[in-house]
Amino acid sequence: MKYDIIVIGSGPGGYVAAIRASQLGKKVAVVEKAEVGGICLNWGCIPTKALLKSAQVYTYINHAESYGIKVEGEARPDMEAVVARSRGVADTMSKGVQYLFKKNNVEVIAGYGKLTADKQVEVTDAEGNKTLYEADDIILATGSRVRELPALPIDGKKIIGYRQALVLDKLPESMVVVGSGAIGSEFAFFFTSMGVKVTLVEFLPNVVPNEDEEVSKQVERAFKKLKMNVMTEASVTHVDTTGEKCVCTISTKKGEKTVEADIVLSAVGVQTNIDNLGLEELGITTERGKVNVDEWYRTNVAGVYAIGDIVHGPALAHKADHEAIICVEKLCGLNPKPLNYNNIPGCTYTTPEVASVGLSEAKAIAAGYEVKVGKFPFTASGKATAAGNRDGFIKVVFDAKTGDWLGCHMVGDNVTEMVASAVLCRELGAKGEDIIRAVFPHPTMSEGIMEAAAAAYNECVHL
Repeated sequence: MKYDIIVIGSGPGGYVAAIRASQLGKKVAVVEKAEVGGICLNWGCIPTKALLKSAQVYTYINHAESYGIKVEGEARPDMEAVVARSRGVADTMSKGVQYLFKKNNVEVIAGYGKLTADKQVEVTDAEGNKTLYEADDIILATGSRVRELPALPIDGKKIIGYRQALVLDKLPESMVVVGSGAIGSEFAFFFTSMGVKVTLVEFLPNVVPNEDEEVSKQVERAFKKLKMNVMTEASVTHVDTTGEKCVCTISTKKGEKTVEADIVLSAVGVQTNIDNLGLEELGITTERGKVNVDEWYRTNVAGVYAIGDIVHGPALAHKADHEAIICVEKLCGLNPKPLNYNNIPGCTYTTPEVASVGLSEAKAIAAGYEVKVGKFPFTASGKATAAGNRDGFIKVVFDAKTGDWLGCHMVGDNVTEMVASAVLCRELGAKGEDIIRAVFPHPTMSEGIMEAAAAAYNECVHL
């Protein structure tokens, strides 16, 4: 069978590439070895948000009286029901992608795809049968999987990854979460909120270590307020799983400590799925586990492209989406703009939520900028006060000489819904004074962006 374009992988990058190519008149097939929609939709960002919503509801019920609502009886989490809802959400979204494929005449080929020769993809199905397909262009969008450390070999029972964490049939009494990036922090928060005794272990000095230091400190305080045991500058060196409990040996600045837990969740990052793809056979170059591509996602082999987690930049669904569209439009003869990798937001869906885009204050200074920094705490927000959660703040960083918006960092309720305004303003070249003069609605959390900008220019009247 011959196609114009074959996409290997149906995650956020793969399915967007396939649909956009079909919209542009190409005959397209997608090769997928597992669920349509990939990891993000089925085992990552979507089902985890469903779990976190259940935790939020449980928290609201337990604090109902602070809102003037009396709830009789005891609220108890039903893990089977929580998981069932999460899986239902993922299934609904997967069916949505399948519908879009049918609507756009994208053919799905079930199996494991591998490059075998110029313009050819070998697909091995579940029974081991191999079929060759040809295409003028091939897009690799194979994503990533959980990274394993030698000290944390995942057995799926006592030492687990995020996939197993999503489908636990019952809540453990205790858990050690290793790694405090977005995945680790979200699971640590979820299980803590559901009553599990959680120890969060982070190798670096701060939790959510990619965020502005002030944001990280705010998150750590919030975690500790929930009675989570947070250990920074620490690493798990060994886990003894021979007994009923996992016995974790943890190296810290003050020496070795031992923590017992029912389950250990490894959340130390991801590794790319580039093995057994046929890259070496075709001579496609890679570097540190990533496929080398140009700004149009062309590899060094003509007709082969790569997008998403397997190329440079953060492993984020929205980044893959945009790479997919740029890649396809360029190969179809359109004139897209290259992706601005300095304006990709990151979000962590804990409580408080974390969202950011651009440079932190420290990174801006390290890059040689003279900066204006403004900060607006939600303790001064009427909307946050009315909502009953005043923790957090919005922090903005501007170039003192040009007014360029270098970075925006948020921690608090619903900030993941607000960071897009900063992304848009930065994309359109808005200056600090432009943000101050824009009329934000009151009372909202988002007006804190304008207030923070005003604070940077010593014009804030609400601080």
